[in-house]
Amino acid sequence: MRLALSPDGQILPDVRAKAPGRGAWIGVTRVELEAAIKKGKLKGALSRAFKTGEFIIDPELPAKIEAALERNALDRLGLESRSGTVLIGSDRIEQNARQGKLKALYHASDAAEDGNRKLDQAWRIGNDVEGSGLRGLALPVSRTILALALGRENVVHIGLTDRAAAKRVSEALDRWLHFIGPEPSSVSCETASQGASASPQNGAPPIQQASGSTGTRPAVDMTEEFE
Repeated sequence: MRLALSPDGQILPDVRAKAPGRGAWIGVTRVELEAAIKKGKLKGALSRAFKTGEFIIDPELPAKIEAALERNALDRLGLESRSGTVLIGSDRIEQNARQGKLKALYHASDAAEDGNRKLDQAWRIGNDVEGSGLRGLALPVSRTILALALGRENVVHIGLTDRAAAKRVSEALDRWLHFIGPEPSSVSCETASQGASASPQNGAPPIQQASGSTGTRPAVDMTEEFE
């Protein structure tokens, strides 16, 4: 997530990394960010990244980041739906899953467990990996929210058959789910690279300073500043 320094000294989330001016990248969870704000560590880290202490960190910044990441993920699902790469409806998803065409599978938070298991099993059969842990990811939003995001009615399950679309959706969801934590253990994409977290496995990523929305350089070691 890029944090942008606004002209009036506010620190704002910049999900798409397009806001002008100074910015700094962070790769922590919400719990870690809240602790860093409380202890004053985020203030110190950003002061060094921006080379100024003339800014204000809103106590609601973690909530704003979470809302922005959620909106970005749901917007991505909506874009894919409008482009025709999204499948809804248990029968259509199951058919494509058994034929080995499904690249990603998601369930609403209020989807019935038996429905989830049925589609998960169909996906494993289609990929010839019965007995594995391959299964769809239960998203932390209800069918009503998914329906609004996709502009459809009663969206309980979502399937994607296009590999590139599945990767785009996975990347947007991974950013959101990593931030709200804990990271889901289920695998929602057919390959590990598509289902992996957006953050590195070996420790938290550093804050990076960005001049404008492009070009970054390491500025602060997250393990030193936030732990």
